[in-house]
Amino acid sequence: MHAYKLDQPERLRAHLALQHRLYEVRDDGQGGQHWQVVSAQDFSAFEPAAEPPPFSAKSFFFAERELLFRFDGGQFYSALPAVVPQVLFGLHACDLQAVAYQDRFYAADPHYQARRRATLLVGVDCLHSCTGGFCSIVDSGPAVREQSADLILLPRQDAAADWLLLVASEAGHAALRGLRLPVAADDWQAERSANQACVAAEQEPQQEIVDGIVSLNDGRIAAATWEALGLRCLGCSGCTTVCPTCSCYAPRDRLGAPDSMQRERVWDSCLYQGFQKEASGHNPSATSGQRVQRFWSHKFGDGFKAQFEAYGCVGCGRCDRVCPGGIGVHGVMQRVAQS
Repeated sequence: MHAYKLDQPERLRAHLALQHRLYEVRDDGQGGQHWQVVSAQDFSAFEPAAEPPPFSAKSFFFAERELLFRFDGGQFYSALPAVVPQVLFGLHACDLQAVAYQDRFYAADPHYQARRRATLLVGVDCLHSCTGGFCSIVDSGPAVREQSADLILLPRQDAAADWLLLVASEAGHAALRGLRLPVAADDWQAERSANQACVAAEQEPQQEIVDGIVSLNDGRIAAATWEALGLRCLGCSGCTTVCPTCSCYAPRDRLGAPDSMQRERVWDSCLYQGFQKEASGHNPSATSGQRVQRFWSHKFGDGFKAQFEAYGCVGCGRCDRVCPGGIGVHGVMQRVAQS
């Protein structure tokens, strides 16, 4: 990777916004934070959030509802999305790892790939752990992986020092054309390693996560444990909505004029009672405990890790914050680690 000194990240942001629609997480004025469009004339200070935003980057590539194709009675027509070049500015390492996971899951999906190819990813390393985060345990952070972003911002422990900018892809290199930046000294790797060690120390071992993963993959968790956890699941889909790697969807056919129709896909949740129900009436995950087990087996199953080169959980802790039943990742793993 090439490394440059960057006096102000706002300078980079303005440069990229000249040629792209640029999104950044901003306060919404109502106590929350959401992805918002930022113009090249916006010189507000870039301040990486201490916590991951409520919603990841998932919806930028996997739309909550979209048209797949239509049929006019005689011919099928595909409905690929109209895309514009866009930048996601300031993504945390965990969310970038989730995008890389989805890239593999949707490798052959033209709708996802159309949006993905039009997107430049600008990541930012974390200097401190977020509340409840465990990215260092599942190897999804705190430093952005080279292959998961195009450009990587490195804030400094010394707030008065210049930022560092790493160029991690050809797309990232092309996006910097016209922006002259001095080359950084070669000691940035050591500084970055020290930052990673600092975050890992703040996160602590969290042995219940490690033990829970082992118990889950060894099949040591009793069905009664899953059913007890299932009693706390309201089936609200909060966790699957905010999880950056969840990708369940359902097809929906809408009839139009005689002999015409269109098919959409909409976000779905494996925690809904009817998600796996078959036409025969058989439901392989009829109980809430079975559905909770299925969900967490997807997040921490060794088989999924082998297929996607990473766990389906990136350690962001969003499920802990959104679950009204208290069975986000920490609540579940503490219970199953004791099985």
